Amino acid sequence: MNKAEFENILKPIPKAELHLHLEAVISMAGIKKLYKNKFGKAMSAEEQKELFAYEDLNGFIESFLKIQGMYSSVEDFRIVFDELCNYLTDNGITYTEVFFAPTAFLKMGFKYEDMVKIFHEKITEIKKKTGITIKLLMDVSRTFGCENAMNNYNLLKSNPCEDIIGIGLGGAEAKGPAKDFAPVYEQAIKDGFKVVAHAGEDVGPESMWDSINYLHAQRLGHGITAIQDEKLMEELKTSQLPIEICITSNTFTKKVVKKAKEHPVRTFFDRGIAVNINTDDPVFFKTTLLNELWICYHDLNFTLEEIKQLVKNSFLHSFMSDEEKAAAVKSVDKAWKA
Repeated sequence: MNKAEFENILKPIPKAELHLHLEAVISMAGIKKLYKNKFGKAMSAEEQKELFAYEDLNGFIESFLKIQGMYSSVEDFRIVFDELCNYLTDNGITYTEVFFAPTAFLKMGFKYEDMVKIFHEKITEIKKKTGITIKLLMDVSRTFGCENAMNNYNLLKSNPCEDIIGIGLGGAEAKGPAKDFAPVYEQAIKDGFKVVAHAGEDVGPESMWDSINYLHAQRLGHGITAIQDEKLMEELKTSQLPIEICITSNTFTKKVVKKAKEHPVRTFFDRGIAVNINTDDPVFFKTTLLNELWICYHDLNFTLEEIKQLVKNSFLHSFMSDEEKAAAVKSVDKAWKA
């Protein structure tokens, strides 16, 4: 089966994506639009090239922050949500939990309550238009330290929004050890929010252990350095703590793997560890959810039945209600038979 045939089969199947950054679904056309709104001129070809000329995780984060810096006002989030809608529709995604990182925008003078108002308007509009459910997770960000993370969380708590269900910890993993953010996570759990964390992406398995023991994370993003720790893999199998796998993103950072065929997701799956498939940052890594599933099939020898299980896992590992999960899994089975 070639890639086109595979994607034609998989696109109509309902899917979920659980590790996706809001600002990273924007297309080059969207970036150009933001740039022109901000600077009053067209973005040059050289600037476009430089924006994506990174070679490691820190370079990628710098480019991520550059794009955030192109926003002129909270109204620009309308552009981003339109791009998100296009991405979800193109990949047959019916449910998603998306990270949004407020720090850079707050530093630019944007008001949190204004951002959230637009988020809610656009999420409601997309649901009405397409039936797609979008939930948000605030990336409190390890890049700027614990005090900043707590300030972000306090904004989340004091401005309730039904679309925002919890917090995550993204940013430069090596610069922000997970255990440093335990106070933020303790408060979020106490207040009833969901908690996830990037861990084991650019740092060894100790980062994953800390996210489990100090943050009590309900899912871990990336988690690839678990392959270096037999005890951790056994713990993950026993606990069934979900791991949000992002193959193309991980091969880019080259921390553990340099090409897709080396990715440990095959080993994790065979060991009975709970894994789901995601893109992380589609525009930065030039990928889609359909492409990530193709990589599983083509490069990692997942059978179509195993691909179906991976698709189901994304719903099962989500923060949907049990009733919603059961309905979603049923819809996958129905579409698969069709």
